[in-house]
Amino acid sequence: MARTPTGTVADLMARTCEKVPRHLALVDISGARSLTWQQVGELVERFASALVGAGLAAGDRVALRLPNTAESVVALFGVLRAGGAVVPIGTDAAPREIERVLAHSGAAFTAGDLSSPDVTAVALPDLDATDPFEPAPKTTRSGEDLAVLAYTSGTGGTPRGVMLSHRALLTNVEQCAALHPAPVISGDRVLLTVPLSHAYGLSGLWQVAAAGATAVLLDKFGVETALTACQEHRVTTVIGVPAIYQAFVAAGHERLGEALSTVRVCTSGAAPLDAATLALFRQETGLAVFEGYGLTETGPVLTSTLVGGVAKPGSVGRAIPGVELRLVDSEGNPVVALTDPDEFTADLTDEATDTGLVSARGANLFSGYWPDGEGGPDAEGWFRTGDVGYFDEDGDLHLIDRANDLIIVNGFNVYPHEVEQVVAELDVVAEAAAVGEPDERTGEHVKIVVVLVPGAELSEDALRAHCAERLAKFKIPATVEFAKSLPHSVMGKLRRAGLRGSVTP
Repeated sequence: MARTPTGTVADLMARTCEKVPRHLALVDISGARSLTWQQVGELVERFASALVGAGLAAGDRVALRLPNTAESVVALFGVLRAGGAVVPIGTDAAPREIERVLAHSGAAFTAGDLSSPDVTAVALPDLDATDPFEPAPKTTRSGEDLAVLAYTSGTGGTPRGVMLSHRALLTNVEQCAALHPAPVISGDRVLLTVPLSHAYGLSGLWQVAAAGATAVLLDKFGVETALTACQEHRVTTVIGVPAIYQAFVAAGHERLGEALSTVRVCTSGAAPLDAATLALFRQETGLAVFEGYGLTETGPVLTSTLVGGVAKPGSVGRAIPGVELRLVDSEGNPVVALTDPDEFTADLTDEATDTGLVSARGANLFSGYWPDGEGGPDAEGWFRTGDVGYFDEDGDLHLIDRANDLIIVNGFNVYPHEVEQVVAELDVVAEAAAVGEPDERTGEHVKIVVVLVPGAELSEDALRAHCAERLAKFKIPATVEFAKSLPHSVMGKLRRAGLRGSVTP
């Protein structure tokens, strides 16, 4: 059995600061500044001291608005060093969403363009501070204590806080480091433009800190800005999503050759990478893009095509070291188990047993949903992801559907009911249904089908403007259709499946 890591994520960062203090830690493109690991360590200690001085107690939740900047990185590690737990919030979160997360998490402090009359606000780290400070006392936090409380939309649009322990996060770091080639190694310069408010972006940061590498932080992705950053800072690892690689291939062979000449490995996650982009990127650069799969609840990485060493179109690869996968039926009974690809024995000629709900087990899994741990791994450690898939003849996992109506836009979860509730606030709307539609850039986008009150009128622009005030940008419907009615079951339950594609007006 794999060793379970001890200590905290803050300890991981502190060890790196001691081991390679003068090595470059952060290159903040938007802030036009760089920090060594020694400087990061000192700033983290300063911010931790400020939090403790403001009254933070061990286990307190601290909500952080997290752009990809040096201040955000220092704040993240500072909260953990002080013994708190981070509640990451995206920069595009709508005020209503922020209010719900702050209330549900019971956050004691906020930092970074967040405010609430019921929560104490603290200033973001001052990267130029030199005044004396009293170091925060050493914490007694352990591996099972809460490190990150990451929110995904819950059923019915209510927030669900995913409880990620230090043990889960450190385990996933070690699991990724055991891959060959490892996504991040010592000396790497890693392009981090995936938001740090997302579990995938945080995973990249933890890997950089563990390896003593350098994070090249890009807050807002633009293809020329990203390529220039790669070229000027000699990036060796790109951690991306499909939209990034689609934008890259559009830049052309010559520009990519200049900008990506030092890159050794590219990874993609959060949404499916289409075969055409995978092939074109390899053609233009000679580089493969290795795809992975995971969820916030799994720390987040579960699989990678790095395990088999082949960037296979349509596949998310095999379980990373320390993760067990199996396919189960709706009752949780195993259909296909795969803990070791060399022992793969599934009968691929029997379609009835090929496909099932993806279930995972490993020390990287979450501790359940906040606050009581409900919905976590079962008594045997297994967690059903909600995705439907199958293993091919090589033991690589392919995802074909989801067991629920979840929409995934660039890796961010959108639950239909949340969008439907917002649209239904309009007096002219009689009923609305949200579904996911395939999108070449983002995997999926939100489509809303609306039934208006008889005689009423509503424009697409007015509907989107209403949503923009209440929902994060990625949740705003990209496609709006109007219909006379929506399909329902005999029990009156809305049937969303028939709404994908065009509907009869």
